[in-house]
Amino acid sequence: MQIVYKVSPLIEKYDLRSSAVVVRVNKFDEDSTKSFCQQMSSAQSTGQPVIPVVIDSYGGHVYSLMTMIDVIKASRVPVATIVEGKAMSCGAVLLSFGADGMRFAGPNSTIMIHEVTGGSFGKAEDIKVDAKQIEKLNDKILSMISTNIGKSSGYVKDQIHEKNHADWFLDPEEAKSLNLINHVRLPELSLTVDVKYKFE
Repeated sequence: MQIVYKVSPLIEKYDLRSSAVVVRVNKFDEDSTKSFCQQMSSAQSTGQPVIPVVIDSYGGHVYSLMTMIDVIKASRVPVATIVEGKAMSCGAVLLSFGADGMRFAGPNSTIMIHEVTGGSFGKAEDIKVDAKQIEKLNDKILSMISTNIGKSSGYVKDQIHEKNHADWFLDPEEAKSLNLINHVRLPELSLTVDVKYKFE
């Protein structure tokens, strides 16, 4: 016997087992990265056909983001990214790593892209080295977004430059036109539970 429950909002069209893992990202720091890696690892063995990654975040540390990106790229199971509320800074970058056709944002959500920022102190030479590393990371991350949305590698960097390096806020329709998301809605999760029984 099979019982199908509808649970909203998560991901539509995909029947997930009762043991399915849904990964939620609110922060980008050491603790959240550790939790993300553990949940992604668990999701690989549940038999679920897709891993929903729900993002509601103001952003955080870029090195934590890079770890999450590597984990998504190494996943054997397709990843769907879903914005509930906001995907800003690191959150917007992570959003772009959802599988093609599997990037969602709620109709009242906010997405924001900006350049990598950082602060440093110490000797002048150390500050120069830090500045070069921030510039390198900035180019890499903006290029990643550009590639993920099907544009030339310098597209997002050029857009931000035209906006005088200000934060680039997008509503869901704008994000869809940019191909950062595929759907302006929160999808639905179909949770499938198998019930085993026998007659005595």
